Amino acid sequence: MKHLLFLFLALTSLSLFGKAYKGAEYRTKDAFTYGRFETRMKTAGKEGMLASFFTYHEITSTTEWNEIDIEILGRYANDVQFNPITKGQVNHVHHSYTDFNPALDYHDYAFEWTPDYVAWFIDGVEVHRQTGDHIKTLDLPQKLMMNVWNPDQPNWVGAWSDNILPAFSYYDWIKYSSYTPGTGDYGTNSNFTLQWVDNLDGFDSTRWEKATHTFGGNNCDFIPENIIFKDGKMILALTNSTDIGYTDVAAPVPMWARAEKNRITVYFSEEVNSTAASNKSNYSTSGVTISSAALQPDNRTVFLSTSDINLEQSHNLIVLNQKDNFGNTDSPKAVTIANAHPLQFPLKVNVGGTASGDFLGDQDWGPGVEYGAMSGDPIVYSSALQISGTPDDSAYTSDRTNFPTYRIRVPNGTYKVTMLFAEKSVIASGKRIFDVLVEGKMIEDNLDVFAKVGGNKPYQVIVTTQVTDEILDLYFQAEVSVNALSGFIVEQIGTDVNDVGGLQPESFQLMQNFPNPFNGTTTITFNLPAEDNISFEVFNLLGEIVYQSNLGELQKGVHQLTWNGEASSPRMVSSGFYLYRIRGRNASAVKKLLLLK
Repeated sequence: MKHLLFLFLALTSLSLFGKAYKGAEYRTKDAFTYGRFETRMKTAGKEGMLASFFTYHEITSTTEWNEIDIEILGRYANDVQFNPITKGQVNHVHHSYTDFNPALDYHDYAFEWTPDYVAWFIDGVEVHRQTGDHIKTLDLPQKLMMNVWNPDQPNWVGAWSDNILPAFSYYDWIKYSSYTPGTGDYGTNSNFTLQWVDNLDGFDSTRWEKATHTFGGNNCDFIPENIIFKDGKMILALTNSTDIGYTDVAAPVPMWARAEKNRITVYFSEEVNSTAASNKSNYSTSGVTISSAALQPDNRTVFLSTSDINLEQSHNLIVLNQKDNFGNTDSPKAVTIANAHPLQFPLKVNVGGTASGDFLGDQDWGPGVEYGAMSGDPIVYSSALQISGTPDDSAYTSDRTNFPTYRIRVPNGTYKVTMLFAEKSVIASGKRIFDVLVEGKMIEDNLDVFAKVGGNKPYQVIVTTQVTDEILDLYFQAEVSVNALSGFIVEQIGTDVNDVGGLQPESFQLMQNFPNPFNGTTTITFNLPAEDNISFEVFNLLGEIVYQSNLGELQKGVHQLTWNGEASSPRMVSSGFYLYRIRGRNASAVKKLLLLK
């Protein structure tokens, strides 16, 4: 976060610093005190960078720091970060789980800033609110800004690679409403009054400035050329120092490949052309037969179906003819395949620490590991620390803090998850509060471990959950201070024979949609034993069609589609159960889903 950027005194008005990368920042000329600030945007979704929408008080000292952030880190596919930074450069970070990928479509983001609270909104729904003494110190005029940049903090934003360039974040419109309690007609309790809307059809020099500066901890310079207006959108670009602006001359590159039972997963540096990505002849690896290729909903991941890969041997994958949305075609590239090492259950992990007894050691998430945390700070306490009332003392003597997500690769199925917590540094209730989500579902809202059991005592959160995408996600939303996790235990209750990695290549199979229940969009996976003409239909429980689509001729192998329950036709759909069907010439399958609105 910006607290890692140290002194903002490095901010300067010089237009060029000779940094290797060029970003962009758009900022108002006027400053505001309180109000509602809104935008509609689609972010870049690239690792090692972020896109933002925020207000900031221009300062000469950190004692004057006032800032309110919405920051979307490209490393996450289901996360938005909120952070008011108060005087003394004190952060109050909250990660909010989303059931959509911010890089795949436009969504509305907003925050309300008042003397008593700051509240953040996604698609018109309040998702987080902060009150208290620290909010009262947000009392200085702030300019409205948005930018794209690449911090020098990989633990925060993910590992950087030049291959992700260029990266573009798109802004559709921006709104500002003043805080007018008692006389307004907009926002929470009608306490705001709309002052202006900018549809971003072009540069309004009377309201906005294009930044020309950089600051410590920022690996790019902000340049005006990387602010582009096109087709009714404002585009902020992160580029190298040569190919600036809204241009892309770099072809897609395979970033990594991973082999599992019956499948190789390939991940690209950018969105790729569906036709080229789904052509199995564009992939080869010695001694392995690739039977199909299927581009996934993120448009960067491809599943290659295979039945004869040996996970005890090393393999290289040759990738050919991949194209991006700008028409660039890649030359042949070879990428080393990381082999899966399936986990044994029960899985026990000492989060923040090393292997001890039957607990495995903590690690960072990546394509070559079976479990790991995305960001965070490991903390190891004294070996003399005693945690009463548990046989697993060693697992409680370390923590990982300040991270939103811990991920575990598992076969699809049902799991019992036990999360281990103990307060070793907090000495009063109300000092550390966070939410616990598993597979996107709230398990503990406003968990205060000290209030539950006191200090140096174990507290467990136990849940049984279904996994349908082969990754078990533990997610944490900090409310007060930062979250802390000591360890976890995962026990396998049952497996789904229809899991993606184990789909039977010669059978017609339809998997349960994920997520389910869902609000907005859900993903449906199915397997074809041979090329077939496929249709997709959704029915209500009366048998009436609420959605249908002809998917056309699809190749043999695993395929995925995304259904948006909010945009169905010909009938509007409401919350409830529906039946979905995948139908081919010679076979069909039906399953039930639950839509929540």
